[in-house]
Amino acid sequence: MRDKPIIWRSAFLIVYLLFAILPLYWMLNMSFKTNTEIVSSLTLWPHDFTLRHYRTIFTDPSWYSGYINSLIYVVINTVISLLVALPAAYAFSRYSFIGDKHVFFWLLTNRMTPPAVFLLPFFQLYSALGLMDTHLAVALAHLVFNVPLAVWILEGFMSGVPREIDETAYVDGYSFPRFFLTIFLPLIKAGVGVTAFFCFMFSWVELLLARTLTSVNAKPIVATMTRTVSASGMDWGVLAAAGVLTIVPGAIVIWFVRHYIAKGFAMGRV
Repeated sequence: MRDKPIIWRSAFLIVYLLFAILPLYWMLNMSFKTNTEIVSSLTLWPHDFTLRHYRTIFTDPSWYSGYINSLIYVVINTVISLLVALPAAYAFSRYSFIGDKHVFFWLLTNRMTPPAVFLLPFFQLYSALGLMDTHLAVALAHLVFNVPLAVWILEGFMSGVPREIDETAYVDGYSFPRFFLTIFLPLIKAGVGVTAFFCFMFSWVELLLARTLTSVNAKPIVATMTRTVSASGMDWGVLAAAGVLTIVPGAIVIWFVRHYIAKGFAMGRV
């Protein structure tokens, strides 16, 4: 009798995993099929296996440049977000000042705001400054959403570090930059890893700002994928292959920070 709850839990877990993995498998399955097979019949595996769709992506500059452009502005955004959020989070964690709770809440409201709200101001500002269709334009635009998230996550990790460590370092003659880089930062490296992952993820999947603020030179992969629609119909195979390759960078980042993400959930800050 005691084994029945375990069996039910195991069965539920298996069903859930199948439900979660099925869309990924189906997209991978479609990426190896011809368009004729995709639209003509429902098959669980490719009957006419082909790598033509991946070959198209890796040989067409308009396709692979989209991945390069996306990686460039995502990395720029992640680095700037961390550089800005680390001192800001330390200030919220260690000091009390007038309006600190209100400022902290205001930061989070930016994360809650739809990107479309900021679209017109960014478009007019970048057009005046000559930043349209540049990687920096998208990276800076995404700071509006990623910096508040980074500050919120890092503040939770920093608050978990005892203040006595700061005081002991100052007594020992450490300057603030030396203390922060050599002592404090290693203590919150898990938080830095988690923050970098979420900044990378949100910047990588954002579509509206990235598509509107670029046209040719910095066009991201999310915008390039709309090229699969033409007068002859939808190129389902290339779209599926592009979707599979879009998952790869995020999966690699998750692999490197997987332990930090688990610790973030354990601390209740992620």
